[in-house]
Amino acid sequence: MQKFLRKLELPAFIKDSRLTASLIAVLILSFLGSIIGILMSPLFGLALFLIFVLTVAFAVYGIYILAGNANNFAVSLSYRIKRSEQEAMIKMPLGILLYDEDFQIQWVNPYLQLYLKDNDLIGHTIESVDPDLSRLLNEAIEAKTAENHMVNWDDHQFEMVVQNDLGVIYLLDITRYAKIEAKYQAERLAIGQIFIDNYDELSETMHDQELTSMSMYVQNTLSKYAEKFNAYLKRIDEDHFLLLAHMQDLVQMEKDKFSVLDKIRQETNRNNTPLTLSVGIAYGTSSLTEVADLAQSNLDLALGRGGDQVVLRELGKDAKFYGGKSNPMERRTRVRARMVSQALSELFKDADRVMVVGHKRPDMDSVGSGIGVVKIARLHGVKANFVLDTNKTNYDVGRLVARMQKDKVDTDIFIDPERALEQVTDRSLLVMVDHSKYSITYSQKLYDRLKNRIIVIDHHRRGEEFPENPMLTYVEPYASSACELVTEMIEYQQPAGDKRVLTDLEATGMLAGIVVDSKEFSLRTGTRTFDAASYLRSIGAESTVVSALLKEDKESFLERTHLVATLEMVKPQMAVMCGDDNKIVDPIITAQAADTALDLENIGASFAITRRSQDTVGISARSMGKINVQLIMEKLGGGGHLSNAATQLKDVTVAQAKVKLLAAIDEYEEENR
Repeated sequence: MQKFLRKLELPAFIKDSRLTASLIAVLILSFLGSIIGILMSPLFGLALFLIFVLTVAFAVYGIYILAGNANNFAVSLSYRIKRSEQEAMIKMPLGILLYDEDFQIQWVNPYLQLYLKDNDLIGHTIESVDPDLSRLLNEAIEAKTAENHMVNWDDHQFEMVVQNDLGVIYLLDITRYAKIEAKYQAERLAIGQIFIDNYDELSETMHDQELTSMSMYVQNTLSKYAEKFNAYLKRIDEDHFLLLAHMQDLVQMEKDKFSVLDKIRQETNRNNTPLTLSVGIAYGTSSLTEVADLAQSNLDLALGRGGDQVVLRELGKDAKFYGGKSNPMERRTRVRARMVSQALSELFKDADRVMVVGHKRPDMDSVGSGIGVVKIARLHGVKANFVLDTNKTNYDVGRLVARMQKDKVDTDIFIDPERALEQVTDRSLLVMVDHSKYSITYSQKLYDRLKNRIIVIDHHRRGEEFPENPMLTYVEPYASSACELVTEMIEYQQPAGDKRVLTDLEATGMLAGIVVDSKEFSLRTGTRTFDAASYLRSIGAESTVVSALLKEDKESFLERTHLVATLEMVKPQMAVMCGDDNKIVDPIITAQAADTALDLENIGASFAITRRSQDTVGISARSMGKINVQLIMEKLGGGGHLSNAATQLKDVTVAQAKVKLLAAIDEYEEENR
């Protein structure tokens, strides 16, 4: 009886209340039918009662059979699950290792034992069995995360999970899938655009035969280089090529540091037809349109930095620069200056107000070029101001402002940042002069307010940090100064009647900007620089006043001399000067110290390190041209020109900044060895 009752123990799905209620209802109705049948006819009622008894008997028997089958099925299923779990731990391609608190092996499944190649593992420490596995285990434990770790072990790639509280390591071999992913990554497409920087200028002065010979040389050299790295090259214009390459081949080009740039520059120089290349390469997405657009953007960046270099960038990542070792050749034309001047005038006419802003701690070039842009805007009847707090200026800028106030020369040109922010509207324009990095602009709030209505006029090499979608860009790294660029634009303005664009003092301020940035016409000076200076002299600029504006006061002279006295030769032709860590030094004085060091014998590059603020250390770098200080400063987050660059480092001491600088110099020398 007990066996029957145990057998009759119903599974949970049969004990459902709705099923039980339905069964009871059927039995009750059958029983009531039997009673009604007896009342109607005893014989008929007896027959119905027998049928009711048989129904109950068959129901009980059916439930008995069903319960037995269900229990047998549950037992069988439970057994199969446990058996499969045991088989999985032993046979499935997942390595499992149990260890104790002393990291001694307690159990290893057969699959993992194949990798350990040792039959006697139990009781041995993991480190004694396999030091690499022990190292990976320690790294996973130190990470303090339950996430999967991708690790390389025993020439295989595994997905590793460590449960240190349970003392278990799980290792899933994903080598096959890793190879598939690596193949996919290696065969991703990279798109490059190659531009011959000064092809048009050279073609104007060459005979057809010479031009054809030069063109074929470039074509053949690039084709051989592309063939060497299994890339596809297609000439799409006289001075424009398309490059397609797989990522695995692009990596090899990167290791080669795109030596084709040096080869073409050096070979064409020997033939007195100097050519340089600008290259923009992009990768990082399956959308060819996005890659092509990024490649064009990279090419624009390479050209904006002066050409003769490669800009390589993955979508969403920082750009990498190769080349840029030569001084940029002067390739801008007066046609370009005239077109920019006219475009600037048209933009000004559609604006209700123009605000001109320089970089932080503006120097004479920043202020002089800013005044020039303000006067161009006012020439067209537009309200314009240069954003500057006249109570906080460098000594040379302060002298210019004081003279303008004394002579009552356009004393309303300058406006402080707060008032400027109050007066601008959605139709106003912001002109950034002598800089293109928005992080160093004089008024960050003003930039944020007008960031969709920006004009950039700059002579520094363009960096990654650049305003998004500016309305007009005039970046010419071949110019000596921003004042030179603005002076050329002023020449193409046509004032009505006898009206002058600049007063004598304003022209003098712009000439002072050229003198400062060209180091008295000794650096980055071309024929256009002298043309601009000559024009300013012709409209009233006075060289004697320039000298007076740029005179150094006694305190600045002594501070600069003290800084130069710390000069130390850290490399052949390279000197470093360091200021006191607890003394804040004006950036102008730091730059002047770096300039002064270049006047000393056997110094080709100089670096001055001083504290700029409580949390910032600045480095000013200068070069005679053979050493590219721009590349060195870019390694520290800065930029500039080949011969004039700088950077700022946060939360470091002067000594720590020097260590970082020396490391950047070593890296630069290694790359250019």
